[in-house]
Amino acid sequence: MKGLGTALITPFKADKSIDFDALAQLLDKQLASGVDYLVVLGTTAETATLSTDEKRAVREFVVERVKSQESRAKTTPLVLGIGGNNTANVVREIQETDLSPFAAILSVCPYYNKPSQEGLFQHFSAIAEACPIPIILYNVPGRTGVNLLPETVMRIYHAHPDKIIGIKEASGNVEQIKKLIELSKLSIINYQLSIISGDDGIAHELISAGAVGLISVASNAFPADFSRLVHNINGEGVQIQAQYQELIHLLFVEGNPSGIKTVLAQQGLIENELRLPLVANSDSVQAQIKEAIQR
Repeated sequence: MKGLGTALITPFKADKSIDFDALAQLLDKQLASGVDYLVVLGTTAETATLSTDEKRAVREFVVERVKSQESRAKTTPLVLGIGGNNTANVVREIQETDLSPFAAILSVCPYYNKPSQEGLFQHFSAIAEACPIPIILYNVPGRTGVNLLPETVMRIYHAHPDKIIGIKEASGNVEQIKKLIELSKLSIINYQLSIISGDDGIAHELISAGAVGLISVASNAFPADFSRLVHNINGEGVQIQAQYQELIHLLFVEGNPSGIKTVLAQQGLIENELRLPLVANSDSVQAQIKEAIQR
């Protein structure tokens, strides 16, 4: 999983049902802009608020839409979000889900429970043993309350080198992520663990340090620009990162995906609807986002 991956949102109608027409438009925009892969039902998709049937419907819709829009000469890999804070339930979901259309799963650290590093190791080991396809770990301590340390990442990787292919690192701790990049280079495994930036705002710095790409929220709305950022990191990418920095900050000031849904609604692609406990951005932030885009 190298280059740009978009963490897809789930569009809703005013009655809070899934807007599959809007999802189709969003997917078509992503595919036309040349993103490298798509992340389906990650945390940005408000997956915690979707029922089992709704998650199945989204999975199947995305798979069929992507398949229908592509030629045999080009395919866009799909990554499926499967994670949680009950290891047994995560394993059960993996076993009960048809993973054949997906290149990998993205599995977030257990949230709220705040397990130890040993608990994290055993959690991801259980997932690795159950999962028939590759796994991308996801570290986002600002949301989960627990930080997957570089040494633990490498321990998981060395225990399951045939399954763990990368990590989406969204700790925001640049020094920690750089340490992980260096540890991955020293690995005894004959191929390197892929470190993927999980933060739009520091993507340039991390890719310059050795990360292989970015899983982006902002690319829902600006896939072409963020593809250029990732693939031209030493040239045009520097300018794009600076150009978007104010907007990236505003996207997350009142939570995710509230900010990116504001942008997509302003672009006319979706209705600005979220499911509780998330709500739309305040009028003030919506106005700031609109001004930042204009600038």
